[in-house]
Amino acid sequence: MNTQKKMWMRLATAVVVMTTIACSCGSLSPLLQAPTSSLEVNNNSTPTLGTGSPWTRPADGMVMVYVPEGNFTMGDATNQALAECQKFRNDCQRDWFTDEEPLHIVYLDAFWIDRTEVTNAMYAKCVQAGSCQPPSQSSSSTRSSYYGNSQFDDYPVIYVSWNQANDYCTWAGARLPTETEWEKAARGTDGRIYPWGNAAPSCNLANFAPYVSSNACTGDTQVVGSHPLGGSPYGALDMAGNVWEWVADWYGATYYGQSPTSNPKGPDSGTKRVLRGGSWGNDESGIHSAFRNLNDPVSSNVSLGFRCSRSSP
Repeated sequence: MNTQKKMWMRLATAVVVMTTIACSCGSLSPLLQAPTSSLEVNNNSTPTLGTGSPWTRPADGMVMVYVPEGNFTMGDATNQALAECQKFRNDCQRDWFTDEEPLHIVYLDAFWIDRTEVTNAMYAKCVQAGSCQPPSQSSSSTRSSYYGNSQFDDYPVIYVSWNQANDYCTWAGARLPTETEWEKAARGTDGRIYPWGNAAPSCNLANFAPYVSSNACTGDTQVVGSHPLGGSPYGALDMAGNVWEWVADWYGATYYGQSPTSNPKGPDSGTKRVLRGGSWGNDESGIHSAFRNLNDPVSSNVSLGFRCSRSSP
């Protein structure tokens, strides 16, 4: 199934008609206002790293959170993913989820991942430095002026291709996360369905489009970090909804059946790159942590963004 996977790019023209758009235009969540030096330090001045320890990246001011080394279970059983989908809609199809199989245990070295998606203001720094191209459009789903408008500085950058996302992370002294890193950062080691656990998604936990509702939570992007209750075990925010996130890997529908058990990096080649996390325009079926999507690496649209990661020294 290689067709911009299963209609999950449900964008503004096909999502909902909003009579009122709730605009979260305030200041950043307190969780994002981390000090520039935020690692615990012992008496020998050696950083003491624990699960979710924060560190602020100098290039762009992004707070990254620490994910320790170790094993976790990746993917999902198709029947289990199908059953979860059927809690919310009656037209679920088994083949929407077959690329999440098989469940498999993966070891990852320790790494850091951005606490939130990269924002408009952060991305603008790379453009101003001459290392990034501007987004392909400066609007969003409901806003004619979005990128470059200071009112939306703390909202996720959109209309960026995989290539642009990759350029940004390189400029910032980081890289795009592997698909495996992204999933571990989203769901931890206990096999949870969503970043916050197994409870059904709600607009208090994520920015998405509930299937049974005639209205999406917002119908557009929100300030990054607006849903602290929906955070992952490592404190990563917006890992479900808000915008789809590019990851480093080429997409392979059957890759899980042959991937290495230690630090996998995806297929050696391909035509599409992997997207993770779902967006403001997706219903419950597209925002569980094992869900996989794909797109052409030169494509960009109203619901595509990214975050960066880096290996731990």
